[in-house]
Amino acid sequence: MGKSPKLIQSIERSAALLEIIAQQGGGARLKDLATISGLGKTTAHNILQTLEYLGYVHRRPGDMRYHLGGRILNLARIVGDDHLLRDRIRPVLEIIAQESEATVYLGVPSGDETAYLDIVDLEEPNIAASRLMSREKLEGSAVGLVFLAFVPGLGQRVLTTRSNALNDATLAEIENVRIKGYALDLEAYHPGINAVAIPLRESGEVRASIAVAGPAQNFPRHRLIRLAWIMMKHVERANIQ
Repeated sequence: MGKSPKLIQSIERSAALLEIIAQQGGGARLKDLATISGLGKTTAHNILQTLEYLGYVHRRPGDMRYHLGGRILNLARIVGDDHLLRDRIRPVLEIIAQESEATVYLGVPSGDETAYLDIVDLEEPNIAASRLMSREKLEGSAVGLVFLAFVPGLGQRVLTTRSNALNDATLAEIENVRIKGYALDLEAYHPGINAVAIPLRESGEVRASIAVAGPAQNFPRHRLIRLAWIMMKHVERANIQ
């Protein structure tokens, strides 16, 4: 029998709490987590605070339970995509594409990158289809800025793989996105292309981002800002339905 590895207790405990949350249907109270795991409430609370800061668990407004966070799903997306999300949002993307006459993207965070689940281009649908599941870095793009602004712990994840990725200018952009609720890309990621992106939330948590992109001369800043509010209305209407 091989020698047992030396285990790190804090990681064992963190994994146990995540598994218990999953076994409890995706949400559990601190008291129950401490009881089932056999940990003291203070120890369990401290671990959960760390997991929450990193985005592996989260608490919803008015709900005292800890839920599995978006970062768990993001890691899973490294080897797959979310067909249900894509199918549900596809009609919204098509409406936005028709009204904006631009290319519309549905992106999700995947590790420390953005993956595109769907792209709607009414004029060149074949080209759009060929770019599906393409990946790009988070920093710089409008979609990436949305995730960095609203997905807990994602900035720390980026810094572990690209230590100089988030300079002062990018951090200022991220804060601006938090305040305004949308992200602009004015030829920063692709020369000649402007874009705007908004968050797509489920149960208060950002799960994806919708972006509109097109030639800079056709999509100046003021038009992109107007499109952001139109996109938000369409998403809100879809969530109500």
